[in-house]
Amino acid sequence: GSAAGSCPQRCVCASNLLSCSQANLSVVPAPLPRFTAVLDLSHNNVTRLRADWAPARLPHLHALLLSHNGLAFVSTEAFTHVPRLRHLDLSSNRLRTLDENLFSDLGELEVLLLYNNEIATVDRTAFENLGRLRKLYLGQNRIARFPLELLREGTRLPQLALLDLSANRLRAVPAGELQALPAWLRDRLYLHNNPLNCDCLLFQLLDRGRRRHLSAVEDFQEELRCALPGTGAQVKILELAGKQPLNCSKAREAVLEAHLGDTVTLGCDSRWQGVRSRHWVTPGGERVLGDGGNGSVVLLANGSLQLRALRPEDTGTYSCWVAGPLLNETVYVELLVHNFTLHGPHDTLNTAYTTLVGCILSVVLVLIYLYLTPCRCCCCRGAEKPPAPRDDSINSSVLSTTPNHAGGAGEPCGSHVTSSAGTGQNGRFKGGGSPPLPARQGPKAQRKVSDPDSVSSVFSDTPIVV
Repeated sequence: GSAAGSCPQRCVCASNLLSCSQANLSVVPAPLPRFTAVLDLSHNNVTRLRADWAPARLPHLHALLLSHNGLAFVSTEAFTHVPRLRHLDLSSNRLRTLDENLFSDLGELEVLLLYNNEIATVDRTAFENLGRLRKLYLGQNRIARFPLELLREGTRLPQLALLDLSANRLRAVPAGELQALPAWLRDRLYLHNNPLNCDCLLFQLLDRGRRRHLSAVEDFQEELRCALPGTGAQVKILELAGKQPLNCSKAREAVLEAHLGDTVTLGCDSRWQGVRSRHWVTPGGERVLGDGGNGSVVLLANGSLQLRALRPEDTGTYSCWVAGPLLNETVYVELLVHNFTLHGPHDTLNTAYTTLVGCILSVVLVLIYLYLTPCRCCCCRGAEKPPAPRDDSINSSVLSTTPNHAGGAGEPCGSHVTSSAGTGQNGRFKGGGSPPLPARQGPKAQRKVSDPDSVSSVFSDTPIVV
């Protein structure tokens, strides 16, 4: 406890707690005990909070309650001597503006309550240096412009997990930009009881929240209303699907498309931040806790799943299971792998073009085979001769055994064997033909040049064995 003399009048001190609530105070009592950790000044008449309200440093103060005071002015130096403050309640007052760098001295602030004021203007730098702020309550004010700078890129308030903008004067919100925010931030955005204009992007933003069972949407479905264009009639935002004149369609999760051999990263867009207990499940039902598939599936440190050297069988829906501090959450990512490479040599050939080229090549090859096949023996081709008289058919009785273009094995292309011992049939010499050669003596004679009128040349240039 504290000594009786160190506790301000009309206040109650209990250990390091100092309660001056409903004490009809118009100024902050002084001096304040140095050991104070929680200071409750709510339900009084402190209308101005000047820089000298705490003349000495209060190193242990982590909670300051100033609600229901009619507070209309807060000095930009009012929090210089309380740098360890983590909880600040300025709700239910008469604040109209949040000035430049108003809270910049509160680097450890985690919860800031500003609801039920008359705030209409928020300076872009009012929340500078609040790197640990997690919950910001701005509901029941007069804000007409959405303070997107509080959320964009996550640099100004990197740990902000809840933003209450309910019961203000917002007519439009940047639904497209909000949808691009991380899930752990956009899913704790309270927008109910605002005079919003109906919009399909707004409907899809809230519809995703309903499907994920978010309290900011599920618990306030009746209060999430908008005005239809033209008529101004108030309708529930979550009932805009298929309703005229907008005829909005329900939101569908985007499909990630890739090609064979690509490397893609599937993000686990969970609303739970900094959770380490998570794992992925592939379309085949395989759990991924670390490296797998010869390094083709890798679970990254930030919870994302990286797929390398994609194959057609990698197509499907991947599930990210996250064990949150209160509830578990499952995030689904659908992957579509196209059955061709993005920069391959055949990308410009579609199916019809490829079929046409194949047909043309087939016809050309058939024509080459039929008409342009080269002769295997250049010396055997001669001028076509008229068929021999039937009287000579006796001498060519073996024509039915004519080989195709080539003689027997080991024989020269232009040679054949004949049983005739004479110089030529009928002993004639025809102009333009080959002169007769003297026959060799012996039972067999061989000629090296074929006679155009011989029985062996009746059928074109096909050599015949007689």
